[in-house]
Amino acid sequence: MGINSIVEQALQDGYLTPGMEAEVGRICDTAAELSVEEYMALDKLMGSLLTGEVVAVPRKQFINVMEELILSEAITRVAEIEQTSDSTLDVGDIAAYALNRLPPLYATTEEGANYQRQRARQELQSLIQKQVEEAIARYLDRPKFFPERQAIGNKNDSNMASQLSNLLKDYAPNYEQNFNLS
Repeated sequence: MGINSIVEQALQDGYLTPGMEAEVGRICDTAAELSVEEYMALDKLMGSLLTGEVVAVPRKQFINVMEELILSEAITRVAEIEQTSDSTLDVGDIAAYALNRLPPLYATTEEGANYQRQRARQELQSLIQKQVEEAIARYLDRPKFFPERQAIGNKNDSNMASQLSNLLKDYAPNYEQNFNLS
């Protein structure tokens, strides 16, 4: 999808989605030079954004509290395992496996997120622990084929602290500031 069609779609819908914004950014970053029509389309989009004719949809208007809870459990278990063995585990793989087997707990407000956290601790804690344990077992038992497999983004860092930092930034940007494990 080109810049002109993205701008046309945004004007028609009245919204510029994060995906559309990312695609425009990617095109601008990779193109050696934009055409006059593309510059005009971008100018039209900017004017529409300034007048409110087109509204930019925020990147994340909601969070999945289950991601925070799974990351917390996975981090704890992986740290225990890595301290007592020579194994290096990928927290992202483990979290993704567990998340695919648990219900999402979305919230749009801090109050809603706190409610979901409390509910999950009361009703789902044992299931969360079970799924993380199963994810770790599967990870440790996985075959070693597909060495060309690439992680999403450039997460080629095998350092656990860097992996955790990247995951927290992606999935729970306010995790360290607002989430209390006690």
